Amino acid sequence: MTTFAETGLNLKLIEGLSKGSITQPTEIQAQVIPMALENKNIIGQSQTGSGKTLAYLLPLFQKINCEKREMQAIVLAPTHELVMQIDSQIKILAKNSGVPITSIPIIGDVNISRQIEALREKPQVVVGSIGRLQELIIKKKVNSHTIKTIVIDEGDRLLDKNDVTRVKAVIKTTMKDRQLMVFAAHIDKKTLAVAKELMVDAEVVKIEDKNLVNANINHMYFIAESPRDKVDTLRKLIAAFKIKKAIAFVNNIADIERITEKLQYHHYKAYKIFGRESKEERQRALERFRSGEIQVLVASGIAARGLDIKDVTHVFNLDLPEDAKEYLNRAGRTGRNGQMGTAVSIITKREISIVKSYERELNITIDKKKIFKGVIA
Repeated sequence: MTTFAETGLNLKLIEGLSKGSITQPTEIQAQVIPMALENKNIIGQSQTGSGKTLAYLLPLFQKINCEKREMQAIVLAPTHELVMQIDSQIKILAKNSGVPITSIPIIGDVNISRQIEALREKPQVVVGSIGRLQELIIKKKVNSHTIKTIVIDEGDRLLDKNDVTRVKAVIKTTMKDRQLMVFAAHIDKKTLAVAKELMVDAEVVKIEDKNLVNANINHMYFIAESPRDKVDTLRKLIAAFKIKKAIAFVNNIADIERITEKLQYHHYKAYKIFGRESKEERQRALERFRSGEIQVLVASGIAARGLDIKDVTHVFNLDLPEDAKEYLNRAGRTGRNGQMGTAVSIITKREISIVKSYERELNITIDKKKIFKGVIA
């Protein structure tokens, strides 16, 4: 299918998309939308940045009865940031299309009384993190009997051993004939098996990895003498690349604190973000980063997953991720929306073999570079 009209979307939604300069469906959208409009249960896999969010939101917009002031859909997401992004996309689509769908974000670490008050307005879509949403269902503040569709975004995380029990508990509170859709950038055999257990006659849509690697991202690595020297190499590279907006990935929370403080000491506009921070702290950091007030966001991989921030030109790995797919996910924070981006790994000699394994698995070239007197060669 080559047009949104051919997927079965109505004219209002198509016109709304065009206001956002979206005129052609991506591959995942072209395959998912027609099936979702037929209320089929779907398991969908496609790479980061391929349009999965709209693949499930567009059918929701077409199927929701705007005249009914009741909760009709739940979207589950694993991080506060992703919840807020999805809710923001719903509001933009509602405004551009003129389809008056209402939604609210439900996340932990905020005042639950305010959320209960907002739920009294009967939003048609609830976008939430699993812990707080389950709490509100138990309190009978979310009427799950009116839910027609549940979407599980980043299903590889929400269906893992840490969250799957709570996800199942939420699903069990809804009617048996509701629609269930699960999406992720990577769905392994274990996740697929869990997802299939949750639904009847699942349609599996897998957009293969032929377009997995974003051609707009340049990959390179620099060698530091020791792990402690990595932050000094980072400082030199920030200056050499004239960084305005970059993310530096660090695996250990204590190291995130240390590296952020060292960058700040040397007068770089750096700030930290990791999974255990309060919602307010994370939101404040992200707002400052988006506005350009923060130059380098020092982040854990979990905290930055799902982030879509404009004009991130560089991604730095001070610690290498656990596998090639996570490397690609981190790199995918840059080079978005047709812009060029650069993924830089700062490694020790002992880690060269890991970089080479990324090259083999992803079929990419990660160039070895040096920096000398502020010049990269």
